[in-house]
Amino acid sequence: MMFNLRMFMTPFLSRLAAILALILALSPALAPAAQAQGKPIVIYNDKGGNVLRTMQHREKLVASGRRVEVRGYCRSACTMYITMPNACLGPNATVGFHAPRIPNTQIIPPIVDQLMARYYRNGILKKWNSEWKHSLKMHKISAKQYVALDPQTKLCRR
Repeated sequence: MMFNLRMFMTPFLSRLAAILALILALSPALAPAAQAQGKPIVIYNDKGGNVLRTMQHREKLVASGRRVEVRGYCRSACTMYITMPNACLGPNATVGFHAPRIPNTQIIPPIVDQLMARYYRNGILKKWNSEWKHSLKMHKISAKQYVALDPQTKLCRR
């Protein structure tokens, strides 16, 4: 019986090609993990702003896979970043909540409060729905108070 190299190589090359295809297919999924090793993205002293833009930016930050540190003061729409799976809250941060409003008016638009609520959990969500979303006054809480209301929140290292 003579050894046929072609019979051996064909299944081997097929398997090798399948493995390489799998590696190439997974490489975009591995990219965020590689980026996660880089320096954290720091959100510092953010006054908030447009809720829809914040939602879009939040999705980009989550997709980046990099750690996001929310530090200093974080008010209004900025508060939507705190619950990202790759985010932490600075231990000395101050977080501020108020009803969303149309810029330069006292008008509270419909639905925007519900969009914001999608990014809150636990006691923060309860306070949002019962108090903060109805008030144009800024309600400030410390990082420690935030974590007491939402124990899932991660605090950043100092």
